[in-house]
Amino acid sequence: MRYEKSKRWRFKPVLKFWIEFEGKRVLGKGGAAILEQIKKEESISRSAERLGMSYRYVWNYLNEVRGIIGEPVVCTFKGGKSGGGGAKLNELGEYLLSEYNRLNKIVEDFISTKIGGDTRED
Repeated sequence: MRYEKSKRWRFKPVLKFWIEFEGKRVLGKGGAAILEQIKKEESISRSAERLGMSYRYVWNYLNEVRGIIGEPVVCTFKGGKSGGGGAKLNELGEYLLSEYNRLNKIVEDFISTKIGGDTRED
């Protein structure tokens, strides 16, 4: 079967990857977005809001990662009487995020170099 040339350009290669720990998925695109936002916002609730996710979803994700690795990736701290608590990536969280970003750049460069930005046939 031959596809019409006008439809071929709609297909594009997609590579998905994630970081695993002892065979269990720890960090993929969505998790990296969560960690990146926490790094920027220094708040789980503001990060969840910016990402259009519930606080509970983000909190559960962080707990799931902690359960898999055996260590947290975020440090939380309480505020004073007027609030002001927050969250920051700890050394492990920073490492995982930087490693994910490093690998993502390699994948993007590979696709760009080997396949090119435009895969249409004329």
